[in-house]
Order: sequence, then structure tokens, then C-alpha cells
Amino acid sequence: MRPPPRTAFGFLLLLLLPPAPDAARKLTPCQQCRALVDKFNQGMANTAKKNFGGGNTAWEEKTLSKYEFSEIRLLEILEGLCESSDFECNQMVEQQEERLEAWWLQLKKKYPDLFEWFCVQTLKVCCSPGTYGPDCSACQGGSKRPCSGNGHCNGDGSRQGDGSCQCHIGYQGPLCKDCVSSYFSSLRNETHNICTACDESCKTCSGPTNRDCLECEEGWARVEDTCLDVDECAAETPPCSETQYCENVNGSYTCEECDSTCVGCTGKGPAKCKQCVSGYSKEDGQCADVDECSLAEKACKRKNENCYNTPGSFVCVCPEGFEETEDACVQTAQGGEWGGLGSQVLGLGTPAACRNKQESSLGVTGSWEAAVGNLGSSRRAPAPQDTDKLGQWTAPSGGVVFRLDSGVQGEARSAGRCREGEVEGRRARWSH
Repeated sequence: MRPPPRTAFGFLLLLLLPPAPDAARKLTPCQQCRALVDKFNQGMANTAKKNFGGGNTAWEEKTLSKYEFSEIRLLEILEGLCESSDFECNQMVEQQEERLEAWWLQLKKKYPDLFEWFCVQTLKVCCSPGTYGPDCSACQGGSKRPCSGNGHCNGDGSRQGDGSCQCHIGYQGPLCKDCVSSYFSSLRNETHNICTACDESCKTCSGPTNRDCLECEEGWARVEDTCLDVDECAAETPPCSETQYCENVNGSYTCEECDSTCVGCTGKGPAKCKQCVSGYSKEDGQCADVDECSLAEKACKRKNENCYNTPGSFVCVCPEGFEETEDACVQTAQGGEWGGLGSQVLGLGTPAACRNKQESSLGVTGSWEAAVGNLGSSRRAPAPQDTDKLGQWTAPSGGVVFRLDSGVQGEARSAGRCREGEVEGRRARWSH
């Protein structure tokens, strides 16, 4: 009796299943066969004494011997071989179901090793351990102990590879019988050789300690009969740059960056600084930030300016409601609109008699009531040719003019008689 055949609908579902992950798709035929056999063996273990829990021992032994080779048990094992999403596994079971059934019912006693019978002899996708290639030839050193037991045979157990030895660490040679230079033979006879690592101070050795070195490793030096570490950091010329400090390690050294507060250092952290970078000073033996804002001499020079300390520096910021000028932080006038210069502001060509006798005013928010001082104290452009600076303006008493704009306002006078006329002046915004 065979397991019930899978329906066409069920087979269609298998075809519609998503492809297996990359790792599963890349399995070789031998790996696929071995995986199937491993699951089959696990299924046999899981069903070995199913539904038998004690009682009539004689009856159980008789019944169990029948169950051991029963088709019911085989069906249980086959149903548990593959995940529903594993297309390749399900496909292989479909293709090899009759062979597995024949082995179970007829050949199991004669060929108890399912892997050897199924994967090696029947499907011929694998080889026995210690053999390789299309004809399952013996590996280097023989199939019983390939590579002298100190390496891996290329293609071992598969129909691939060339049978050459890939030696384990510490071994070398075509049969992996010899030790590499930094290992020594701690046990050797006609069939075995055990290679053990030398002490880290040895390049070559005859034993396990630093006294057994035949040659010292780089970074070590022989002192009497022992290889000792060389302290490169103690050299007359340090091996690291000025912004680094040296740390000695066995057989070598490392260069580590100094702390960011240091100008040169002898070790890790601000306590090891030779000198401090700008903005830091020695405090309790280490470089600490200088609070420039708390010094007696003001760090921020402009009027109304606020100082904020930062690591290694400081920033100067005008407070809210103030605007920055070259010399000060000035408060923005409430409603301070652009206004024209007063009618008494004169051009550069105006005679001194008129210029010195007149007073000027600055219009703010449309008015002319903000006196800005007499023209004698006003600022003047350096030359009449500089049309960009033609005109005069005056800082108001108790305030600061901080932006200027071109405009045409006012009247001009000459020869003692101040005549009417337009002159080019400026418009200003100011605060007090």
C-alpha cells in the first residue's frame, strides 16, 4: 500500500509557491540529498515508539516489530519531510517516493545506512566520507584518514573537487604532516603529528615558552636567552605625531589621538595635556574651559551685547528687540518707519553760511519733529563727486542712525541767500 497520491490541484499549488531562499536554491544535489536523508532519519526517530507506552510487553514487542516497517509509519515520515514552501524538497520526494518506499519495505535490513544506499549508490550524487569526484576516488592520505587528520579533502563526500588537502591552521605540506614556522611539533610518530603554536614572541621555536625561541618575532628582542617586548614608545624619537600619544603593546605599539583640549599630550584625557588649546587653561591638573563671559575684561565689546560661553570660546549676540550694527546693538524704534530728511538738510555744494546756520530734522513715522542736531555736528560726504554719498545726515541726540537710503528732499541756498531747490539727501531709520 502506497501513500495516497497527491492531487493535481496539490501539485499545482506546489508550482505556485514562492521560490525558496537563495541559500536553499544554491544547495548542490549532494547537499539536497543529504538534507532529505537527515530529515528521514529524524522522522524515524520521532516515530520509533509512537503510541506504545507500556502495558502488555509481549504484545507490544510483537506489534512494534510490525510497526517498525509498516506503511503507516512510512507515510507519517514522508509527510514530515518537507515544509510546504520548500519546492525543491517536495519535488525530490515526488520523484524519489517509489525508491524510498522500496528501501523501507525491502532493502532496509540489507542497507541500514540510507545515505550510503540512496545518495551514494542509487542517485550517485554523493561519495562516501574520505572520497571525492565522479568516481569517488580516495582523498590524499587515504579515505580513512584524509590529509593525515590535519586538513580537509577538497570535495570530500561529494562528486566534485580534486582531492587536494586544505590544511588546518599550523599545518602545511601536501598531506598536512608538517608544521608552519610559528608552530612546533609537540607530538610526532609514524601516523600522527600535532603542531602547537609558539609563544607570541617567537618567529620560530622548539617549544612553547619565550625561552624556546629560535628567532625573535618583530617587535621583540633577545635579552640573554629570552625574547622580550621592545618598548617603542620609550625610543629617543617617539614614533607618533605631535597630536598623538604612544601606547606600547606586546610586539608593537599604537598611536592614539590626544584629547581635543590638548596641544601635545603624554596620554589619554585632558589631564595628560602638555599645553592647552586656546580657550582652555590648566585647572586642577587638567585643561578646563575658560569662561570668557565671566572675566573682568568684557569679551563682547559692543553696547547692549550679550555674551554666551561655549567650549573653548564664546559668542556675542544682540538681545531680542535689538539690531546689530558695527559698534552696538541698537533697539528697534517702535513704529520706526522710513522717513525723509528734514528740509534744512543741505547738499555738499551749499555755502558754509547757510550750512552752519541751519538745523536739520529727521522725519520719523511721517513727522518732522525729531531733532537731529545742527549741521555743524553733521557728518558730510568726503567729496562732491561721490554721488552715492551726496547729502548730509546727523545722528539724533540719544539715538543712532543705523540704515540709510537715497532720497530727494529739502532746499538749497547760496551766496548768503538760501535759495529754494531740491538737493539729494538721505533717508534714515533710527532708534533711541
